[in-house]
Amino acid sequence: MSNTYDRLDEKLVAFIRAQKMFFVATAPLSGEGSVNVSPKGYDSLVVIDEQTVAWLDLGGSGAETLAHVRENGRITLMFCAFEGPANILRLYGQGRAVAFGDPGFAELKALFPTFDRARAIVVITVTRISDSCGWGVPIYDYKGEREQLRRHVDHRPFDEWAERRYEANAVSIDGLPALVRPGAD
Repeated sequence: MSNTYDRLDEKLVAFIRAQKMFFVATAPLSGEGSVNVSPKGYDSLVVIDEQTVAWLDLGGSGAETLAHVRENGRITLMFCAFEGPANILRLYGQGRAVAFGDPGFAELKALFPTFDRARAIVVITVTRISDSCGWGVPIYDYKGEREQLRRHVDHRPFDEWAERRYEANAVSIDGLPALVRPGAD
């Protein structure tokens, strides 16, 4: 049985904060484009208010989420209880990506004080909140975060890291613009 909620109340926020991993799903407008689902970890999500969350995009091998959010804004976050009572929570909404070179990035980055840099921050206005039983989700024991991504993000001097991001994350696998240099729009 599924329930829907009008806002992120204290109980839902506590559930979100307790999860060590969540999934981000986006898709292009084109029926020929690729749907993207990405697992996310670290302490990379904050609840700003009862209708707004922000996710710190550290980067990765692709830039599908950025491209899809730039194109159409549609985004869904899914949280699964891998320990404790079974539950799945989905946040549907409209996202906007604020890349590291964009105005407003520094203010948003302050929400994530334990990170030195990130490719972007995706701010999501939540339009639908629903949960479901989660009975099919297995129980896992959390052992810790993998450090490879943080090391990869932090090991280069900033200018070298930034140039690499602009080069490697310029377009999605479907050819949509993803990470765009300031002033290049």
